[in-house]
Amino acid sequence: MFDWNDLRFFLAVARQGSTLAAGRHLGLSQSTVQRRLTELEARIGQPLTTRSPAGYSLTEFGRAMLPAAERVEAAVLAFSQQVEVEKRDYVGVIRLTCPEPIVFRITQAALLERFYEIYPGLKVEFVNSDKYVDLAKGEADVALRSGDTDDDALVGRTIAQSLWAIYASRAYVERHGKPARLEEIEAHPLVGFDESLARHRASTWLRETAPNGKIVARNNSVLGLVYAVKSGVGVGPLPTALGDAEPDLVRILGPVPALTRSWRLLAHPDVRRTARVTAFVDFIVGEIPAMKAILTG
Repeated sequence: MFDWNDLRFFLAVARQGSTLAAGRHLGLSQSTVQRRLTELEARIGQPLTTRSPAGYSLTEFGRAMLPAAERVEAAVLAFSQQVEVEKRDYVGVIRLTCPEPIVFRITQAALLERFYEIYPGLKVEFVNSDKYVDLAKGEADVALRSGDTDDDALVGRTIAQSLWAIYASRAYVERHGKPARLEEIEAHPLVGFDESLARHRASTWLRETAPNGKIVARNNSVLGLVYAVKSGVGVGPLPTALGDAEPDLVRILGPVPALTRSWRLLAHPDVRRTARVTAFVDFIVGEIPAMKAILTG
């Protein structure tokens, strides 16, 4: 109906009592104030002010509309302040939680260097954990997760696939051979997670596939699984991105469909709307080919 910016002139005249004083207050000419006020009244279809030798006063309609105009002014001011806050948010820290091996692969891929070229005021801080940290409690800002989660409050998108296969060291294969089928791994010494990760999909799958198998090494991290399998003590499931990158390891079976999940970039909705997190998420989405190489191999 009208240019909301014209409300500034209405408010200035209402507060200053004349177009001359309103012009001084706004840093504009009296004629500009008078013209914009007249245009506003024409668009609304009713006069907001009445002119007398003593200056300008509000009409009954103008007095009724004054509180609403003041609310618009307050909302515009709040919006402007929020814009400045969001701009300042491009300076700060983004706490990214992900498994420890992924940290190494991200830093080796020059991914962050490209991010810092675009946003020199932002810094990524890693929160390393094979368990899920609580984003709702502010333990991290953004999460890279490949497993199942029951936290429906988080928002995000899929950026790659998490593939797992069965690996053994070259030395182990030379001494003991390798299973031809997944069902045969039960006859081999196994490497798996300890009780702290009993609900991990790899732990569940191993219990179901090899219920009578003997686990000879247990670990509380994916990196621990890699080192245990490399030591030659047994065979075990590993992410293909890590297993295939180790020259001392042999992929003997897989990928295993039951262990496949999606890598997702997640954040709590309140944090996701901040400028710094939006900048990071948008950057990662634009780097999906590079992220697939890091996360899937």
